[in-house]
Amino acid sequence: MLSVLEVKRKLPIKFVEKLYEMYSPLTVDKILFGMNGERNTTIRVNTIKSNIYEVMNTLKENAIKFDRVPWFSEALVIKNANEKQLQKLEIYEQGKIYLQSLSSMVPPLVLKPVKSEKILDLTAAPGSKTTQMAAIMENKGYILANELDALRCERLKFNIEKQGAKIVEINNGRGETIGKKYEGYFDKVLLDAPCSGEGRFLANDAKTYRSWSEKTVQELAKLQKKLLKSAYQAAKPQGIIVYSTCTLNKEENENILEWAIDELNVKLLDIDLKIKNSVGVSSENKVIQKALRILPSKETEGFFIAKLKKA
Repeated sequence: MLSVLEVKRKLPIKFVEKLYEMYSPLTVDKILFGMNGERNTTIRVNTIKSNIYEVMNTLKENAIKFDRVPWFSEALVIKNANEKQLQKLEIYEQGKIYLQSLSSMVPPLVLKPVKSEKILDLTAAPGSKTTQMAAIMENKGYILANELDALRCERLKFNIEKQGAKIVEINNGRGETIGKKYEGYFDKVLLDAPCSGEGRFLANDAKTYRSWSEKTVQELAKLQKKLLKSAYQAAKPQGIIVYSTCTLNKEENENILEWAIDELNVKLLDIDLKIKNSVGVSSENKVIQKALRILPSKETEGFFIAKLKKA
C-alpha cells in the first residue's frame, strides 16, 4: 500500500497540479488514496437471464463473499475473488452476470430507459451500459448502439449476444454523424463520451495513465462537444440526454456542460441517486451543480454524470 505522497509521485505532474487547482487539499488526498492499490471487482446481474437471488446463491455455493449495493439492487461488490475466478463460473459463461464497475452502472440508472422507448447509445463499446439498459427495459423497445472502432464493435456484438440483449441494433460509424441521420428520432440518448480516463488511474498500473497529456484532454474536449451536439440532434424535443465521462477535469466535464447550455437548447435536470463517494460539483454556474461527480475509491472509478433535457 503506497502513501498518498508516493501515489502523487507516480502520477503525471500536470495531472496532480490540475487536481489541486480544482479541489481542496483534503479532497485531492481522497482522490489520490482512491488511486492506490487495486479496486474491488464488481458485477451486475443480467436480469434478462437471471435474478439477484440465483446469483447470490451461486456465489455462496462457491464460497465467494460479496456486499450488496444500496443504490442498485442488481449490483454486487465481490470481496474475495478476482475477475479471472468469476469468469470460470457457469453464471458468467451463460451471461447471467456482467463484470462492470459500479460507477459505469450509474449513467443508465440516471437515463431511466423504459421498454416503450427508442434509445441511442452513441459510443457504446464494449456494451456494459447498452446491455444494462436492455435489461432495465426488460428486453422490449429499441436500442441503437453505435461504435466507431471496428474491433471494439466486434466486442460490443459479442457482449450483446452473450447477454441476450435482443432489442439492440449495432451501428459501426462516427457518432458525430448520427444526429443528422436520425434527427429528432430518439426518446433518450446516452453519451458516455470518450475521455482521458483520469477516474480510472491506478498508481501501480502505469498503463492507466501513461497516455495522459494536457493536449489529449484538449483534443478530447473538442470531440465531446461534437458528440454532444450529435446527441442533441438525435433526441426528440423534450428528449433526455445523459452525458458521462470517467474523468475528473473541468475541461471534459463542467466546461462541456457550460458550452451545451450556451450553444444548445438544453437544461440540466436534478439527479436523484444518492451514491457513496459522490461529491457536489463546484461551479459559479449553479445549474452545473446539478451534475454528479463520483470520486475514485476502493469500490468506484472516478466518474462525472449530467442529465440534460432538450427543449
